[in-house]
Amino acid sequence: MDVYAPQVWQPHERPTLPGSPSSPHHSFPRRVAFFVIGFIVAITGGLGNALVIVNLPYLQGSLGVFSAEIQWLPAAYVMANVSMNLLLVKFRQQYGLRLFTELFLVLYALATVAHLFVHGLASAIAVRAAHGMSGAALTTLGLYYVLQAFPAQHRVKGVVLGIGFSQLATPMARLFSTNLMEIAEWRGLYFFELGLALLSLGCVLYLKLPPGDRIRAFEKMDFVTFGLFAPGVALLSAVLALGRTVWWFESRWLGLCLVGAIVLISAALLIEHNRARPLINTRWLTTGNMTRLALSVLLIRIVQSEANGTVGFLQTLGLNNDQMQMLWIVVMAGAVLGMLVSAWTITPARIPAQLMFSLVVMAIGAYMDAHATNLTRPADMYISQFLLGFGGAFFIGPTFVSGFGAVVAAPNNLVSFSVMFSITQTLGSLLGSAIVGTFQVAREKYHSSLLTEHLTLLNPLVAARIQNGGAALGGVVGDPAVRSAQGVASLGAAATREANILAYNDVFLMVTVIALLTLAWMLARYLWSICTVCPPSLFQGAQTGIAAVSLTNSESR
Repeated sequence: MDVYAPQVWQPHERPTLPGSPSSPHHSFPRRVAFFVIGFIVAITGGLGNALVIVNLPYLQGSLGVFSAEIQWLPAAYVMANVSMNLLLVKFRQQYGLRLFTELFLVLYALATVAHLFVHGLASAIAVRAAHGMSGAALTTLGLYYVLQAFPAQHRVKGVVLGIGFSQLATPMARLFSTNLMEIAEWRGLYFFELGLALLSLGCVLYLKLPPGDRIRAFEKMDFVTFGLFAPGVALLSAVLALGRTVWWFESRWLGLCLVGAIVLISAALLIEHNRARPLINTRWLTTGNMTRLALSVLLIRIVQSEANGTVGFLQTLGLNNDQMQMLWIVVMAGAVLGMLVSAWTITPARIPAQLMFSLVVMAIGAYMDAHATNLTRPADMYISQFLLGFGGAFFIGPTFVSGFGAVVAAPNNLVSFSVMFSITQTLGSLLGSAIVGTFQVAREKYHSSLLTEHLTLLNPLVAARIQNGGAALGGVVGDPAVRSAQGVASLGAAATREANILAYNDVFLMVTVIALLTLAWMLARYLWSICTVCPPSLFQGAQTGIAAVSLTNSESR
């Protein structure tokens, strides 16, 4: 039997694209099972990495490595995740998505088990790379499972929910990762991660997706492109992940990596640009519509990096994750509500308004945080962080749908869209963290210089502050010189803390400005499209995308 022979489908069953499952009718209990498994699989794709990212300082101590070395863990995940998206689409078109997922879930589980017995930086990086490869398949697989839970007329809501589940990973990790660390220190995280991988593998084996059409997709030149593109992305990920830690202009190897990334990625794109059947369609990706879509998603990802600034700000005040639990519950509630409201309200005409509304919400939240002081506590940030969680989850589904329409019109561009979406999401999060972190460091140095230039013993207020700081140690330290030195150190620590607080306020204000500028750009494009009596070009694929994922198949009927 030829597995690549076209199959006969009922009109409602026909797969949207080669490599995607068909859509037969399911009973209600079976739909519920598909939805639950879709949630489990989608969460597994991101939660393991989120657990590591939110606990990097603790893992650094358990591994006994420097702060720069621990940054290789998130970098390894991004390297593998973005690169595997290049091959994943064609793999599932030729061999089926489930086979790919089973292979890499087993690899992920084996690497995690090995890490439990061989605990070191190298094994931790291997686990993160394995998770990145499996995560590339799990995100798509979770979406397909969720879609099976919805009837055709509501399937676009399933797209929003299936894509939105990934937004829950980070707040969920912050909620209970401390408890996992208390159970078995770093092993608690990896035991939980292993359990997720095995649970997802069991679910995938227990309830299989319906079959779909398969085609011969791979060509020899695809692997040449992958051989250039993958190491190029790996080098770029290393630069973005470690640049702020080792500092951009202080490490020569960063420049060499960046040059290597530019050369390798450019060579891969040059090859693809001249291919008759490219793996990455550069001509399609550089059209105005797709370029604007990619840029808008990348800018929104940078706005979402405000959450990293919030964590850093609260840690500057001396708070740990246990004292932020209610804050993460609020963020989680905002993300869940944003995902549900987005799914409930999505229509082709509303997509531009939805994306602009999400920017307004996130701009308001970031601006509220821009007035923090040393008296600010998590309770003071509940509303702002709720808005940021809501806006971040609200935009992701409409963004995916608006771009998917262009793919349905030209199915050969599915790989290109997958790579573009992965880069703007995964690599974009690294870029956002790098920008936010670098800006915070630069502003902290600026504010420190302004504060410390007035700290002189000729100022009676400064002298009194130093004396009071030393007097607090009078019952412990008898030497007046030592007490005076401790008073100076105490005053210096206070000045550094205030400089960091002012720097984080600048970060929050920068995020607000980026959100407002992005909003202004989208609004201008939308109004221009209306004035020229054309559909909004940034979102013109929305109607096609919604029709496609709804599987109306009007021609078949």
